[in-house]
Amino acid sequence: MQRPQWEVADLIRVAGQGFIEHNRHWITAQHLKVLRAIRRCCTAALGGHLDECPYCGYSTTSFNSCRDRHCPKCQAHARERWLEARHRELLPTPYAHVVFTVPRELTSLALQNKKLFYDLLFHASAETLQTVAADPKHLGAEIGFFSVLHTWTQKLEYHPHIHCVVPAGGLSFDLTQWIHPRDRFFLPVKVLSRVFRGKFVAALKRALSSRQLAFHGKLRLLADPKTFAAFLRPLFRHDWVVYCKPPFGGPEHVLNYLGSYTHRIAISNHRLISLDQDRVTFRWRDSAHGNKKRTLTISLTEFLRRFLLHVLPHRYVRIRHQGFLANRRRAAVLPLCFALLTTASALVPAAARNSSLRASWICPHCGATMVIVERLTSTQLFLRSPPQPAVGKAS
Repeated sequence: MQRPQWEVADLIRVAGQGFIEHNRHWITAQHLKVLRAIRRCCTAALGGHLDECPYCGYSTTSFNSCRDRHCPKCQAHARERWLEARHRELLPTPYAHVVFTVPRELTSLALQNKKLFYDLLFHASAETLQTVAADPKHLGAEIGFFSVLHTWTQKLEYHPHIHCVVPAGGLSFDLTQWIHPRDRFFLPVKVLSRVFRGKFVAALKRALSSRQLAFHGKLRLLADPKTFAAFLRPLFRHDWVVYCKPPFGGPEHVLNYLGSYTHRIAISNHRLISLDQDRVTFRWRDSAHGNKKRTLTISLTEFLRRFLLHVLPHRYVRIRHQGFLANRRRAAVLPLCFALLTTASALVPAAARNSSLRASWICPHCGATMVIVERLTSTQLFLRSPPQPAVGKAS
């Protein structure tokens, strides 16, 4: 893929320390850590290594990446490593994609209680899927699935929601058979929506009564139980949006599909179009009009403000395994699921895995695998750099 003209790192460098100074009232230490990591990513500041081809002798110097999970340049390798670890867990059956969202009225509350709110999203969505799937009217089985937290829209606005990728079917409670879904959309969407709404609102009420919720600024009045109850009441007047696709593909297809969701960040460098006089223009997909591609231009300060809305709490786990794929059950239950599905094609062919990760280490001249022959510190890289041309002097 062609290198993008602009990167998020470039925008951070252009904004400079002035952006931080003008926004000290809301920028946290976690925000500063992310900005610093992205700005330094793949530069001499982080050191590097000398790579050499053992066959033709071609060598090149590579800079180290920051490995921050919010960095647009570091997610490809992280995604490949995660998928490499998951390929043996994918069952030979179609998969369903279910998305749980919350009303926009809860956005401000979520921003002030990120960790708690995200935990409630994970728990309520997982309990909803497991409860509805366990009902004999719908599936009558135990299910396992991956849950992934996203917090953004295509315009970088704040919109926390959960993506769940679920094998279309489940294990009978007596562990004797694999039960296939009767519904075209795996599980009925309206039922999922109403159960999710009830579980999430009940969890919010419990969080208030146990004083786990924080209220600041305009939300201070919600600390009163009666006011909070009045705030929640309108949320029951309409169904919450739960999106579900019909089951699709098998293990190979799902592996690629998972990769597009698990390590996605708020915006990729390839969506950036230009930076002109402190105005950033980027592409976005309009899902309300057939996913038509459009452009949006906002100020650099507003762009970085929106970008930092999606910084996760420190060490927060945004990819979780639920049901029989949970860590405590996976080793015992997965072999049984494979046996009941009776197929030998559950493993993704090795050639289909990790291809993009390997490609970055291939010699451009002979195609052999490059090897690291020397680790370099930032000081060593600086000393090896060619002298910079003098600005303003005749050549």
